[in-house]
Amino acid sequence: MKDFWDKRYSEKNFAYGKEPNKFFDLELRKLEPAKLLLPGEGEGRNAVSAAKLGWDVTALDYSISAKEKADKFAKETDVKINYIVTDLLEYQFPEDYFDAAALIFLHLDEDSREKLHELIIKSLKPGGVLIGEFFSKEQLKLNSGGPKNIDMLYSLEQIYTDFHTLDLEIFSRETPLLDEGDFHNGKAETIRIVGKKEIST
Repeated sequence: MKDFWDKRYSEKNFAYGKEPNKFFDLELRKLEPAKLLLPGEGEGRNAVSAAKLGWDVTALDYSISAKEKADKFAKETDVKINYIVTDLLEYQFPEDYFDAAALIFLHLDEDSREKLHELIIKSLKPGGVLIGEFFSKEQLKLNSGGPKNIDMLYSLEQIYTDFHTLDLEIFSRETPLLDEGDFHNGKAETIRIVGKKEIST
């Protein structure tokens, strides 16, 4: 799978465009810039956009091609991002550290998904915000992007199970029109979530 992503991200064009995911951008602009975690960041479109808004961005991905592209994009845009090449499940997530995290179309098998989502919640500070957009299982019938394996697509129940400990401000199924480069294009079936980690009393 790593070879697949390295090949995709080594192409000249940005696979998912240079503009940030619209839902991510909309929700991030509601927050005060601080420390942001972006797992599975790919070519850096969301990281660069966030850095332009003043966020201190830590981006993670296991593709070296993705990091090279993202770093070049950041330099051209005159911003800095901390991009780490790592297997997400081997990364040592610091606890209670990030003010926000975003999962944008990051799809994993069930065991990996549950583990990663738990680690990300732990990495948020109390009061920290999670923003997520995922392809739902209904996406399988469409050709606008996402995995072609039903087990790699998510249901509302799965997302709720993973994130129910957060104070959910947004939790919904949507049918957006995607315009994100060559591989996310057209009507899509997605799940959107915005949740806040509870502050201990």
